[in-house]
Amino acid sequence: MIEEYLNQKVVIDLHSPYVCLGTLNRFDEGFFEVVNADLHDLRDTKTSRENYIAASLSTGIKRNRKKILVSRRDIVSVSLLADVADE
Repeated sequence: MIEEYLNQKVVIDLHSPYVCLGTLNRFDEGFFEVVNADLHDLRDTKTSRENYIAASLSTGIKRNRKKILVSRRDIVSVSLLADVADE
């Protein structure tokens, strides 16, 4: 099932106040590798998680990392950026 998300732009919600957006490059039992990624600390702004993600859908991912490894144990959910509801 997660194979369908490979090479697609994804949103990874984390247990912490971080959200990761980018292209899912590969994964294994421990990590997801995301390239051209935006690792955003929601404590840095007053914007909610939902509003930040919706803004990224319309304005594009604000890349601040070439590559990031996200620990699977920290992930709450993974979705395609294209599946984000903007209404």
